[in-house]
Amino acid sequence: MKVLIVDFGSQWTHRILRTLKYLDVDAKIIPVSTPSSEIKDADALVFSGGAIRVSLGDGDQTGNARLFLSCFQGPILGVCAGQQFIGMHFGGQARPSAGPEFGKVEIIVDDHDELFDGVPDRFHAWASHNDEVVETPGFRVLAHSKDCSNHAFKHESRPIYGTLFHPEVDHSEYGEEIYANFLKLCKK
Repeated sequence: MKVLIVDFGSQWTHRILRTLKYLDVDAKIIPVSTPSSEIKDADALVFSGGAIRVSLGDGDQTGNARLFLSCFQGPILGVCAGQQFIGMHFGGQARPSAGPEFGKVEIIVDDHDELFDGVPDRFHAWASHNDEVVETPGFRVLAHSKDCSNHAFKHESRPIYGTLFHPEVDHSEYGEEIYANFLKLCKK
């Protein structure tokens, strides 16, 4: 299985790589400027988080990511800024959070779906964001926290997911299980 990690500049992009390698996946980090022709043989894409402020118009730092969402039909997971970018690409709204979250956050799972299969209804995860996706047309909310109404979502008709929290960080409980559940989508 081959997974490409589209690097939006997160300090934890290499943690995503390491998590995927622990799960015995052929994973590689690619820049956002990668031509779309180079992603065709991937089984899945992961959009990393990053310091970009998607809600403030830093979209020029996302390179070819819009094209990837249009032409790649396999599973895609967006993390933090990657989740916000996906939500906005499909017509959603992201804006500064009323209560930015930095550090340990309790995640409350609303819909276990495939991504949260086998994960408890509540767990702790690492978050580091100023912004959140507040409207997600065409997506179903899977999880929230006390300060954020949309910590995870799924597209209604495509295998596209997003988490605002960082499952790849050691401080996140069940992060490896969440990535393993995402990888199961590649086998469908």
